[in-house]
Amino acid sequence: MAMDSPARELDKVFQEFKGKKPEELLFTYKGVLYPSTVCCSETFQALDTMEVRKDDVFLVVYPKCGSNWVKQILSDLASAVSKNKERVSPSIHLQILEFGPPEKFQKMKNLPSPRVFTAHLHYDNIPKAVFETKAKILVVFRNPKDAAVSYYHFYNKNPGLPTMSSWDEFFQKFMRGEVCWGSYFDHALAWNKHMDEENIKIITYEEMKENLPGGVKQIAEFFGFSLPEETIESIAENATFESMNSKSEETHGKFGSIFFRKGTVGDWKNLFTEGQSQEMDAKFEECLAGTKLGAKLKYDKYCKY
Repeated sequence: MAMDSPARELDKVFQEFKGKKPEELLFTYKGVLYPSTVCCSETFQALDTMEVRKDDVFLVVYPKCGSNWVKQILSDLASAVSKNKERVSPSIHLQILEFGPPEKFQKMKNLPSPRVFTAHLHYDNIPKAVFETKAKILVVFRNPKDAAVSYYHFYNKNPGLPTMSSWDEFFQKFMRGEVCWGSYFDHALAWNKHMDEENIKIITYEEMKENLPGGVKQIAEFFGFSLPEETIESIAENATFESMNSKSEETHGKFGSIFFRKGTVGDWKNLFTEGQSQEMDAKFEECLAGTKLGAKLKYDKYCKY
């Protein structure tokens, strides 16, 4: 039988999650927490020897900053430029670099170009071959307040992650980097150092929300995908929150409602206390104020009352 559709595969994963005890859901690798239901240390070790093609497409996103959204855009762009119009969406364990068993790297060799890979990984944990081949990497960031709120809801709706007793508990863990994939601010500081490299492009969730066709066009141009304007428009229409949410059960199975919740900017105002807002403001000031990425995030516009 052919490979399961991503939706069916996700449903199987959902069922596996449900049988786990809270203490079985996480493990630590090199000081960072990961969900043990989809990640393992053997796969992290195998990542170091992954074979990379020059035309591979890499999307790196801190959790809940728009990975499913932009992955859809990249998959549609890759399909539009591919000679193979019958591109089959690969298994989620092939799409997401750090997911699945280490044997998956053999299967990756059979995927047609351009291969689209996603990761939530810190810059230091991206396979070295990605940088050596100068493969292009699109990095998406979202303002940290909305990222934290979205991540909180994701923790509590996802059976593969331990439930948080309250928003206050999650906020403190988020600020200390004691969540899966570690600290948002550590990720941001690492990528900020590489913003000017020609094979790296950083785009924000907020600029995509403001002008989705413009964002799709920027992404297409960065990867050298030459496509007519009407194709760009069509891909943008297919990637609105409303469009993706309406098809989420078909594309993501039981995870549909978990991955696609609101897709808005400014939802942080519904959960943050004034004290938490000030604490995040101070952290941003300490870590990112005066940096290129800090300016790109437009913190004063999106994270102040």
